[in-house]
Amino acid sequence: MMMAVSFQRNGRLYYLDPGPYQPAVGSKVLVPTDAGPEVAECIWAPQWVDDDITGLPVCAGLAGDEDLSRDEANRTRRAEARVATRRLVREHELPMKIIGVDYIEKSNVFMVYFSAPHRVDFRGLVKDLAGRLRARIELRQIGPRDEARLQGGIGPCGRDLCCATFLKDFEPVSVRMAKDQDLPVNPLRIAGACGRLMCCLKYEHPLYQDFRASAPKHGELVETPDGPGTVVGHNVPADQVIVRLAEDGRRTACPKASVCGSRKAYEAMHGSAREPAADR
Repeated sequence: MMMAVSFQRNGRLYYLDPGPYQPAVGSKVLVPTDAGPEVAECIWAPQWVDDDITGLPVCAGLAGDEDLSRDEANRTRRAEARVATRRLVREHELPMKIIGVDYIEKSNVFMVYFSAPHRVDFRGLVKDLAGRLRARIELRQIGPRDEARLQGGIGPCGRDLCCATFLKDFEPVSVRMAKDQDLPVNPLRIAGACGRLMCCLKYEHPLYQDFRASAPKHGELVETPDGPGTVVGHNVPADQVIVRLAEDGRRTACPKASVCGSRKAYEAMHGSAREPAADR
């Protein structure tokens, strides 16, 4: 079985093996981490999945009152640290933007993530911040993609950012992938919220490659349920081929299967495209 949890509301999902527990949606559970069990909210209740999925961390149990109090105290400390860090950044006049703050209670360490256009000398900031928070401070500079992952947001498609929800790693994305998907090579059209090329260009690219490997090419003559015609375009998400009919020149969208291989084999599987007129 598998369940999904999130450490923040509408945040990234993490998948667990529920073990002997059956938490409901909205329940607080303990998630094993390197710094010890942490409290998270159950987003997907335990459900059966394929046996091929293995190696998931096992849920450490349901969160009790003591765990919830500790989690609330840690959240308060993180919020206070974020405010203190931003104030000290302004006082030191440093060209940096604070993205997020994490607190590791076990070792009393604050991890501060920031972005900056270049390297920043933050030694004075670390000294003052450590004295104010009475803890060890570690500052880490991150890039635009990690900044978008931590902050979250809405992508050009209108959905939550992939990097903030389900993507685990960032893979290289090239302009060639946009060209293969017939997208305009315009940075404003193919860039994500981070300003870099959209991650979906990478993980959707194999779909376009597989489609074009079996679909008729542009300019190829094909037989469609509406008659013969010439291929003038592809609609990969819909698994369709755009054909200009030879009879009247109009365009029609046909399923790829209807113009690939035997027409009789297609009709035997899907039925005739044109239903015979009813007898009067």
